[in-house]
Amino acid sequence: MSSVRQSFPLSIDTAQRSGVVCEGWVLKKRRKKMQGFARRYFVLDQLGSLSYSIDPKRPIRDQIFLPHAALSTAVGRKDIHVDSSNATFHIKCLTADDFNTWLTAIRQFVLPEGRRSLAGKTTSRLSQSQFNRSGIIAEGIGSTISELEAALAALQSESTHERSHPSLKSKSEKDKHHHHPKDVFNMFKKSHQANEDGTLPKSNLDSPSNIRFQQINTALASLKSQHAALLKSLAHDVTAPPTARGSPLPPTTEEKEEEPLSTSRFNTALSRRSNLAISMSSLSDSAHNEWFDAEENVGEEFFLDVPNPDEEKELVVPQSETSSLNQIASSDEEEHSLPLVPDTDPSVNATRQVVRRTHLPSGPIGDEGSLFAILKNNVGKDLTTITLPVSFNEPLTLLQRTAEELEYYDLLHQATEAKDPTQRLCLVAAFAVSGYAHTRYRTGRKGFNPMLAETFEDVRMKFLAEKVSHNPVVIAYHAEGKGWELNATSAGKTKFWGKSLEIIPLGTTRLKIGNDKYEWNKPSSFMRNLMMGTKYLEHCGKMTIENTTSGATCDLDFKQSGYWGASNEVSGMILSPSRDVTARIEGKWDEQIAQAIDSSYLHVLWRITPFPKESPQYYGFTAFGMTLNEITSDLEGRLPPTDSRFRPDVRALEHGNDVEAEAQKTRVEEMQRDRRRRGVDRVPRWFKQDGDEWTYVGGYWEARAKGWKTPVEPLW
Repeated sequence: MSSVRQSFPLSIDTAQRSGVVCEGWVLKKRRKKMQGFARRYFVLDQLGSLSYSIDPKRPIRDQIFLPHAALSTAVGRKDIHVDSSNATFHIKCLTADDFNTWLTAIRQFVLPEGRRSLAGKTTSRLSQSQFNRSGIIAEGIGSTISELEAALAALQSESTHERSHPSLKSKSEKDKHHHHPKDVFNMFKKSHQANEDGTLPKSNLDSPSNIRFQQINTALASLKSQHAALLKSLAHDVTAPPTARGSPLPPTTEEKEEEPLSTSRFNTALSRRSNLAISMSSLSDSAHNEWFDAEENVGEEFFLDVPNPDEEKELVVPQSETSSLNQIASSDEEEHSLPLVPDTDPSVNATRQVVRRTHLPSGPIGDEGSLFAILKNNVGKDLTTITLPVSFNEPLTLLQRTAEELEYYDLLHQATEAKDPTQRLCLVAAFAVSGYAHTRYRTGRKGFNPMLAETFEDVRMKFLAEKVSHNPVVIAYHAEGKGWELNATSAGKTKFWGKSLEIIPLGTTRLKIGNDKYEWNKPSSFMRNLMMGTKYLEHCGKMTIENTTSGATCDLDFKQSGYWGASNEVSGMILSPSRDVTARIEGKWDEQIAQAIDSSYLHVLWRITPFPKESPQYYGFTAFGMTLNEITSDLEGRLPPTDSRFRPDVRALEHGNDVEAEAQKTRVEEMQRDRRRRGVDRVPRWFKQDGDEWTYVGGYWEARAKGWKTPVEPLW
C-alpha cells in the first residue's frame, strides 16, 4: 500500500511555480458511472481556480472557481467534493496528510469570511433563519467554553485540596505507576501548578501530563478564538448589505439517482453528481414552509458522515448556482426545490429578508373540462379570439408567464463574465432553452389574458411586462442585470389540428451583453393527445440565436419525440462568423444542457431546478412560478395599481374559489369592452412601438420610487 501512495506524491512547493497555492496528484471520480477513480493532476492558484489535467504537461480538462462553489467533505473516507454551477469534482486523497493539506488550501477560497457548515443532519442557508440558528450555536459554544473553564478551575481546586491531604497525595503517587483511565486529570495536581505569571515550572515542562495540560489549554484558546470569529462573522453577515445577484438557483440539493432516460450519449456521458450521502430526516416541516433570499457567490461547506449501506442509496448535490437553494430530495422522491433569489431593488432595505411561499393557497378545485369539446368546431382556426371558461385557466396571467421564462437569468450573469465569445454564446443558448423548463407539467390550462396596459414586475431581475396590444394580443417585456439587458415581444397564434393544439410564437427576443447583441425567435409548441390519453407539451422546430455584432450563430434543433426514442431532446452547434463549427451543445429542455468538449466529455451549462413535490397538485408550477402572484413584504405599497397581482379573478382562482373567479373575470372583461366602446381605452405607458417590435422607454423604476397615483379609472 505504501508503494501505491508513493506513486501519488503531493507537491505543494509553491516556490517552483509562481501563483500556485497547492498542486499534486490525487484521485478524481470519473464522469461516467461505474468507472471508479482515475489519477489526475490538480492545481489550485492564488485566484481560487481549481483545475486538473491528465498530467502537468497536458492541457487543463476542467476548472472550478472556488469562491462560487460549495465544499463537501467526508473525513473518514478522505473525500473532498467541490461543486459549482458548471462542474463537480469528486476527489479522493490517499493519506490523511494529503486530505488535510488540500482541504486547508481549498477552504481559503470557499470559506473566506467564516465557516458555514452542514454538520450531521442540519442544512445551512444564508438567510435570517440561518442567523438565528448560528446565533444559537454560538451561544452553545460560549456555554461550553464556560463549562470547560469551570471544570478546569474545579480540578485545579481539587489539586490544591490534595496538597492539604497527604493521604490523597500518596494515593496519587501510587496510582501514577498504573495506567489509570483517569490519568489525564493528574495534570492538575500539585506537581503541575503554574507559576504566578501563568507559565509552568521548567522542571515539569517535558512531563507527559504537562504536555497534556498545554494541549488542553491550546485547544481551549483555539475554541475561544473560533467562538470570537463566529460572533464577528455573524455580526458582519447581519449588517452587511446583500450583494446584487441574479440567480434563482444557488443551491444545495439532493437528487434522485439519475437513470438513463434515453440511449443518447447525453444521458450517459454527462457528469453525474453521486456518492455523497446526507440524511435530511431531521429537517423540520417548517423548513418546507418558507424560504429566504440569499447572497450571491458565497461558498458553502458541508460535512458528510460516512454512509451506511442504506444511506448509499441517497445522493446529495451541493450546488452554488446563483440563483436558488434546492432542498434535499431522497432517492425515492423529490422534496421542495427552493430557489434563493435576492431582491435587487435598491429601494428595499438592505437588511430585509424576503420570505417567499413554497406552495399556493389552493390547488385546482375541479377538472379543467374537455378542451376538445370546445375546440372541435374550430379546427384550423386561430383560437386567440375564443373565450374559455375560468376552469381552463391557471392562477397566473400571460404577463406573469413571460417572467417564468427568465427563471434562470443567472446564466446571463455568467455570460457577462465569459471572455470567450463561443462560451458566451453557449451560455446564451442555454438560457434560451431553459425558458421552456417550467412547461414540463403545464398542459391543461392557460394563463389569464391581461387587460390592455396591465403590467407585471419582478424586482429579482428588474423585469417589467406590459400588454401593449389587445387584438392581436401582444406583450412586451424588459429585464436587466449587471452587464446585460433583454427586450422581447411575445405574441402568437394557436391552431387546433384535430388531435393536437399548435402554439405558434411570434416576436423576437433581443439581448445585449456588453458590445454583443443577440437575437432569436422561438419554435412552435404542440399540446398532444387532446382527444384521449395523457396530454403532454412538446416543443419542436429550429431556433437560431444570432450574434448580430459578430455574425456568429447558434443553430438549435428541438427534436420531435418518437414513439420509442428519447423525448424533449435539443441539439445544436455554434458557428463562427466564417461558418466554422466551434462548439456543439446537446441536452433536454426539461433537464439540462451541456457543451460537448470531446467524444466522452460534456460540460454542463445549465441544469433544471427540481420541481417541488407538490407541483402536480398546484397546476404543475415550479417553485419560482409559485412566487409570481405573491405580494411579499418588499412589494407592499410599491406596486402600481395596474399590476397583475391585483387581478381579483386571478386571486379568487388562486384561493380555490372558481365561482367568484368566473364572476370577476366576466366583470373585468366587460369593463374593458365598455372603455373601448366609449373610446377611453388605456394605452401602453412603458413601451413604444418600433415597426413590428416594442421597446422599453424607461422610467418605470424611477416612477416606482416616487410612488404611484391612483388612476381616474381603474382596470378592474
